[in-house]
Amino acid sequence: MNEKINNKNQKLGEILTDMGRVMVAFSGGVDSALVLKRAQEELGDQVLAVVVASELFRKQEFEDAVQFAEDMGVQVYKTEIKELENPEIVANNPESWYHSKKMLYSHLNELAQELGYPYVLDGMIMDDLEDFRPGLRARTEQGARSVLQEADLYKDEIRQLAKQLDLPVWDKPASCSLASRIPYGIEIDKRKIEQVDQAEIFLAQLGFNQVRVRHHENVARIEVTPEQITELMKHREKVELKLTSLGFAYVSVDLRGYRTGSMNEELPESLLDTKLEKVSV
Repeated sequence: MNEKINNKNQKLGEILTDMGRVMVAFSGGVDSALVLKRAQEELGDQVLAVVVASELFRKQEFEDAVQFAEDMGVQVYKTEIKELENPEIVANNPESWYHSKKMLYSHLNELAQELGYPYVLDGMIMDDLEDFRPGLRARTEQGARSVLQEADLYKDEIRQLAKQLDLPVWDKPASCSLASRIPYGIEIDKRKIEQVDQAEIFLAQLGFNQVRVRHHENVARIEVTPEQITELMKHREKVELKLTSLGFAYVSVDLRGYRTGSMNEELPESLLDTKLEKVSV
């Protein structure tokens, strides 16, 4: 581990120590796992992992996150939010991400006040400042702390630290709300979410762990890594059969391959050029 990363890790520890008692929004991914592990190391039993269920996230991810936190020996609090009851989220425009995160952070703040935790921590990282992230504004407004950003940590550094700490998710692919598979302007509903969910679960079972199924009304656009496109075509018939059984009329493969935030490629430059500064605390 190089000195630069060690210094950032030390800074992270100092930030957490100064807080004394924290609630961590825990998704089970590598970023929030590092926050939770380091908080546990610095603060012991003064840490609460809150795992939030939502219709827009895979049920298995919720269950895995709960089990992961329990295996770490951290106190776990399970809760849920109903995002499909919010018309601003269902509308599925760029600002919907803001309303989604606002709902989450507001809920976490209510829990923190009720349970006596002065700080709510999330897993936002420095890389999040480089993409369109309306959720950062909601985070700032609601007063949550992004301690990995405060310690100036980037994804590759976080993975190195997580590996050093023997966190089993150190190389886990990034996950995101299933709503991210639906183009802006097309309303989100339970059926579309279930179609995407079942399609991606099926493809994962075939061995494609980095996969997205983008929902373009009656067309499913599959993204796998460029190296796996040839392998995907070997399963063409069974993939087409499965996805059409889910309600898609057509099944396509994106030749550019898997990439996070591909739906943001349709956004105007005026939105993509808007960057939010790291909060100084």
